[in-house]
Amino acid sequence: MSDLFHRLLIIRTPGIGPARYADLVARFGGAAAAADALRCDSAHVDAVRREMDAATARGIKYICDTDELYPAALRGVKNHPPVISARGNLETLRKRVVSIVGTRHATAAGMMFTADLAAAFAAHGYAVASGMAMGTDTAAHRGALRSPGDAQTIAVVAGGVDYVWPLENESLYHDIVARGVVISEMPVGFVPVATNFIQRNRWVAGIGEKLILGEADLNSGSMATARFAIGYGREIWAIPSHPADARSAGPNSMIASGDAKLCRGAGDFFMTDEKKPNKKNNSEKSESENILLDKLGVVAISESVLAGLVQKSVSEIKRDLVVLELQGLVRKVDGGYIRM
Repeated sequence: MSDLFHRLLIIRTPGIGPARYADLVARFGGAAAAADALRCDSAHVDAVRREMDAATARGIKYICDTDELYPAALRGVKNHPPVISARGNLETLRKRVVSIVGTRHATAAGMMFTADLAAAFAAHGYAVASGMAMGTDTAAHRGALRSPGDAQTIAVVAGGVDYVWPLENESLYHDIVARGVVISEMPVGFVPVATNFIQRNRWVAGIGEKLILGEADLNSGSMATARFAIGYGREIWAIPSHPADARSAGPNSMIASGDAKLCRGAGDFFMTDEKKPNKKNNSEKSESENILLDKLGVVAISESVLAGLVQKSVSEIKRDLVVLELQGLVRKVDGGYIRM
């Protein structure tokens, strides 16, 4: 029997988690001896064999924490999963990783900001990790996939790597398998329960060298992920939002407490177009367009409100906004316009 088979026999035994697994392997001098000591019954042995057969049939690979491909940052986390399964492009796991998390109920402006940030990281050679939930997670994965090529994003899931959840993200799942990778510590075919999502959050926090927190309620799973990342000594960044929105409470509180750095965009991490010396500056636009840009940010503002702010007619505002949108400087969203 293979070393992987013995490892799976141990970790799939009820009541044995990463800590006890490590203790058993150390005490008996290896996985084979530890598995023999457990005296697993035939039903358990058959179940592990069926899982491995299913993995093979579905193109799923196993990666042990002794393997070169095992994510380096995750390996450094205490009681990390000794074996993970992976579906997709395994080369994604060799990249530097940034984790991006936030609420499932993200605003349109928040999702666009997140997607643009993820795209910038992917363009600079990072893999963007998230949990494949709706909202912020989806924006992070989709943003990373905007970058050309492969190996841009990692989905850390709570169920088996072949189990698609939520169902609304089925197309995203297949896109990630095609151009990134889906990973899990759970058995192939496993349907997750609530506690599995909490554990999933630990690994999202652990796999990245830094974590960026988007919109999130104070008591959300995303805030729990951020706290895990703090415990792992990760670099934490938070995207601020409007203080009247409950979804801003998480990131704003972390910035205020000093637990997270203020994230204003890709320019905090990379040399963006705005910082390049040959970039055309705002002086080449009309004074009206410059004033309009100064009034816009990540929170959508309607045309009528903008007209009042700059003391111009709505028709004049619409004309300037069309020009700015064609230049890629603003974007129309629900509720008005935001600055790019």
